[in-house]
Amino acid sequence: MAPDYYLALIRIEQNRINEAIGLLEKDIVRLKSQRLYVLRDYKLLAQLHEQTGNYKKANEALASFISLQDSIQADQEKYGSLSFETEQEMNAKELSIAKLESQNKISSLSRNFSIGIAALLLLIVAGIYYRFRSKKKANLVLEKTLSDLRSTQTQLIQSEKMASLGELTAGIAHEIQNPLNFINNFSEVNEELLSEMKDELDKGNITDAKVIANDAIENQQKILHHGKRADAIVKGMLQHSRSSSGVKEPTDINALADEYLRLAYHGLRAKDKSFNVAMRTDFDESIGNINIIPQDIGRVVLNLITNAFYVVDEKKKSGIDGYEPTVSVSTKKINGKIEIKVADNGNGIPQKVLDKIFQPFFTTKPTGQGTGLGLSLSYDIVKAHGGELRVETKEGEGTEFIIVL
Repeated sequence: MAPDYYLALIRIEQNRINEAIGLLEKDIVRLKSQRLYVLRDYKLLAQLHEQTGNYKKANEALASFISLQDSIQADQEKYGSLSFETEQEMNAKELSIAKLESQNKISSLSRNFSIGIAALLLLIVAGIYYRFRSKKKANLVLEKTLSDLRSTQTQLIQSEKMASLGELTAGIAHEIQNPLNFINNFSEVNEELLSEMKDELDKGNITDAKVIANDAIENQQKILHHGKRADAIVKGMLQHSRSSSGVKEPTDINALADEYLRLAYHGLRAKDKSFNVAMRTDFDESIGNINIIPQDIGRVVLNLITNAFYVVDEKKKSGIDGYEPTVSVSTKKINGKIEIKVADNGNGIPQKVLDKIFQPFFTTKPTGQGTGLGLSLSYDIVKAHGGELRVETKEGEGTEFIIVL
């Protein structure tokens, strides 16, 4: 038997509205634990009640729809906490670094004072001995400081990486839901087709049974396609979250850029329903696969896209008439090199801060909304690939970041 929701759609086409309403109410009870399906049923149910003139029932269904929608949105907003926790951890590490620098300055002043005393007292031997011990002690402090700084850098990089994964989580959930919906729908239809095929075989209608079998095979191929799509999304998420292997591998840069563009967009849409940006892509299909570390270059592309979304959204909130926020991602092969461009039509970068944007901990975002590590890490990653990351900007018109590999 076909699912109640799809049977209801058929009844609507047949203008048998009351039967469609009954099927939707039955579907809501049956799928009460699957909130997205129930949300869909409530929306259609409210429309049907309004169509039949039963406004009381229509208002009840609409109220249930709004309540369930708010509940789902509240769950999605939980993913936003990761960036705050990362900011707190970063602040703690910055304080640790400041303390170590302070200790180093105190050690240096102490050493200079001791040398001065030694010179005044002309205690050459004692002075040489003191300087030797001071240098040894200072070296130990410096070695410890360097070790702590390296440890801090590693932890901050991991924190930034997990923060970007948190931004992607809602987008990943949205992207996985689509193929899962297809898989569920085609599976249910196949169940009905196989039942019909069995009936036809029992009747000896071999020709009809073959037709039904062909339909089932086509549906099965679609199930396989969407299953592989969901699998690719999950693998991409796991690849982004784990530490870089440091090994380059052939990667479809066009697919990687397109994937992160959509995931970043849906992630922001899940956090803010009012967020809306026109997205444009122009991928050079002649590029093929290139040898890169996909986790690392993926983080660079994601960071640039997320920054572009942020600046166009901020410009939109300023209330400029006729403004359409737009983010473009393109690739091009030029003289044996690959260019990946992320452009926006935001407010551009002021000249007074342009030289600082690749410095660690520099950010123009409000406190709690940025670590100031994204562009710095992106710059280092591209350099490690033997490439170049540069920026072209015009105040009031927009910015374009260009990765050259």
